[in-house]
Amino acid sequence: MCGRFNVIDNPELQSLLTELGIDLGLPTRSNIAPTESIALVREQSPRALAEVRWWLTPRWAKQVDQKYSMFNARAEGLADSRAYGEPFRQRRGIVPASSFIEWRKEGSHKQPYRIEAVDEALVLAAVWERWEREGQVVESCALVTVAAAPEFEPLHHRMPLVLVGEERDRWLAAERQVAPDDPLFQPLLKRPLRATPISRDVNNARNKSPALLEPVGEPLAIGSP
Repeated sequence: MCGRFNVIDNPELQSLLTELGIDLGLPTRSNIAPTESIALVREQSPRALAEVRWWLTPRWAKQVDQKYSMFNARAEGLADSRAYGEPFRQRRGIVPASSFIEWRKEGSHKQPYRIEAVDEALVLAAVWERWEREGQVVESCALVTVAAAPEFEPLHHRMPLVLVGEERDRWLAAERQVAPDDPLFQPLLKRPLRATPISRDVNNARNKSPALLEPVGEPLAIGSP
């Protein structure tokens, strides 16, 4: 799953945006939580960043609410989902991120970890939707998750779908269909990751200080470099 992520204005993130054809920067934001506005890359001409709500509202919904958990979309059910099926076929996007946060049960509490690739930013797969009622327009998205790679399972049984190489262009291209059994959905660790324990103050989504991401212990290596 992916319930929080971070965007850090650094050379790694700027390099990723340049690779994606985005001639803009993103400000540093820590502990981004569902229902907040986030930056989504969509396939337009030229490609552009859009600010969308991180909690997908289906176009047929009567109102924008949090009645159902719609900030993550399981890859296994995308194609057949009433809410996600059409966005999966026609409205795919990607979310640039410096890291995401996952929690692991340790003793009597859950310890949060900052998960990041080594020396590069992450591209997280998303699907998005446009909702309109009585002049109100809300664009929103959900991050796509897959079963955890074996190396990631000690942290969580799910992980965000990270796109690498040509997968990025293929995911964005609305004219190209992505099959439900496409290899990109396999539970594979596509990049070595580093998991760094951070303060439990991050549990409160109102806490946004970059200091939340400082290490409180030794990092764990996930996968081989």
